[in-house]
Amino acid sequence: MISPKHVAIIMDGNGRWGIKKKNSRNYGHKKGIITVSNIINAALKKKIRYLTLFTFSTENWKRPSHEINFLFKLLENYIDTEIKSILDRKIKIKIIGNLKPFPKILKNKIKKVENITSSNKNIQINMALNYGSRQEIIEAFKILKKKNIKINEKNIEKFLYTRDIPNPDILIRTGNTKRISNFLIWQSIYTEIFFLKKMWPDFTKNDFYKIINSFKKINRNFGGLNDRAK
Repeated sequence: MISPKHVAIIMDGNGRWGIKKKNSRNYGHKKGIITVSNIINAALKKKIRYLTLFTFSTENWKRPSHEINFLFKLLENYIDTEIKSILDRKIKIKIIGNLKPFPKILKNKIKKVENITSSNKNIQINMALNYGSRQEIIEAFKILKKKNIKINEKNIEKFLYTRDIPNPDILIRTGNTKRISNFLIWQSIYTEIFFLKKMWPDFTKNDFYKIINSFKKINRNFGGLNDRAK
């Protein structure tokens, strides 16, 4: 049985969960942060090398400004309170996406935590911030065109946000929605996808472990044939 190296997660359902529990989407986002911490611990236990979290998409700018500002403040507070723990556990933080539109203070904190954790090796947490897969691919093509580099799969991958990161073995989406929503389109062509009805704040370590165990039982052929099919 092969263990996954890279798990990606679409953390969906925070807002709906918060509305149901306290009539507050922000309450759901706050509880979702606790789940993030729990799943990072679970990934460390299972020796996952890369964990990619869809934190803020290019489409999330369509949300009300007060919710966006709350999400930014929540992220800022998370960095402030968790930085010591991140360093102690030798977690590397990597940003995938375009930070240019983010508030200056938040942007500086994100870049700082990325820099000071760059040599850590226990696990790499890829935070997808202002990330959209179509935009990522378009930007890669623009660079190739500007540099007059031949367009092929290998060269495109050199200019994606995820260069030097292996493609995800597993993609998990919570929230009872069965789509990948402009997330890692290029990288997920052979990813095993798990859709869960649970909202993100209800997702547990045991849910995570069950998915890891299910993955280990899958015979992955990447377009070829397994021995039984030959």
